[in-house]
Amino acid sequence: MTFYRDRVVPRLVNWACGSRGMERWRARACEGLSGVVVEIGFGSGLNVPHYPDAIELVYAVEPSVLANRLAAKRIAGARIPIHHVGLDGQALPLPDGSCDAALITFTLCTVDDAPLVLKEMMRVLKPGGQLHFLEHGRAPDLATARWQTRLDPLERRMAGGCRLTRDPLALIVSAGFRLVWSDQRYARGPKPWSFFTVGVATTPPE
Repeated sequence: MTFYRDRVVPRLVNWACGSRGMERWRARACEGLSGVVVEIGFGSGLNVPHYPDAIELVYAVEPSVLANRLAAKRIAGARIPIHHVGLDGQALPLPDGSCDAALITFTLCTVDDAPLVLKEMMRVLKPGGQLHFLEHGRAPDLATARWQTRLDPLERRMAGGCRLTRDPLALIVSAGFRLVWSDQRYARGPKPWSFFTVGVATTPPE
């Protein structure tokens, strides 16, 4: 499974999460980002084309060597400097309060300890700093949620640890972030994988 996880999953994610239908979702998640941004789960750089010009610098956190290679062309063509700063969102190599905003897209479903990742983002963000997010997760209708529960063990094995049953909005609020806005709805595709949550939250002010 190591070969599959390291050499196949990043390509599958790049293909599945880079489809044309995803572009408007990514654009919406990135809208309003500015200043110094940390992106956890940078992947193959699929958000790069949607970065606003107001961003000054992006710190990219991504554990996959292959995903970093797939991102090289997007990084080279970016208008904004992008620096890889770490492999693990659970231990960010950044000082407290050093970032204006954080960006996560399809990240909370995969990380081992989502509350710890959110705690780290809270730490590195300035007071009142923004968290922009686009995630998939547990569906509101019981029939789809039951299928997600059935499929979750297979999903974790085949998609690099991805969970179908996490509730991203509940995780973000439980971590202490203050919700500014959010939108939850089904995107195109099979329902167990396509209940999306997009929005912005902030850290508490000083």
